[in-house]
Amino acid sequence: MSDNSQRPIRSYVLRMGRLTTGQQRAWDTYWPRYGLLHGDGMLDYQKVFGRDAPRVLEIGFGMGQSFVEMAAAAPATDFIGIEVHRPGVGKMLHSMAERGVENIRVYCHDAVDVLRDCIAPGSLDTIQIFFPDPWHKKRHHKRRLIQPAFTATLVDYLKPGGVLHLATDWENYAQQMLDVLDATPGLVNQASDGLYVPRPAHRPLTKFEQRGERLGHGVWDLMFCRSVD
Repeated sequence: MSDNSQRPIRSYVLRMGRLTTGQQRAWDTYWPRYGLLHGDGMLDYQKVFGRDAPRVLEIGFGMGQSFVEMAAAAPATDFIGIEVHRPGVGKMLHSMAERGVENIRVYCHDAVDVLRDCIAPGSLDTIQIFFPDPWHKKRHHKRRLIQPAFTATLVDYLKPGGVLHLATDWENYAQQMLDVLDATPGLVNQASDGLYVPRPAHRPLTKFEQRGERLGHGVWDLMFCRSVD
């Protein structure tokens, strides 16, 4: 019998949903151009994007609507997305094509593996993680993505002065995120009161958030910079 005790706790459940016809068509058409493979190893930004520009990494972009919107609004910035669910990647590729967005490249793979094997330390201007699974039951909190060991790793991939931007609509998770980031060496909170920041204009308001606002639900944004000394 194999020993499972050393397997890492996953922060997601891999849902094997089928791609819609449109998602599959987008995957077949655009993945060869915009897709990145974990097995190709360390990312050569100049080769992949054909330029040297500010770089944003988003972990877990879901169906990709806000991710594509951000990239469309910042054509001088290069965006790298990581998402484990193929339907989400297919939908994101479809949205890219609809809007004529060219400055995104995407992995369909586990983020921990991609960071370790493909992203150069100190090479990112921004890392963003928006609305990760809150695993709201207390017994599942250990599955939450934002944990001390993970955030300590993220700091290594930011340039000095680079930004780690998180957002959640679960207050309990927001407090955990704040506690974890406050305790992470090398990170400095950008909130004037040491808590949360207002949603910055560059993070699109999603339909999910708009519905939540109408119902009186809160959303918490956290922005921390990697210290420059």
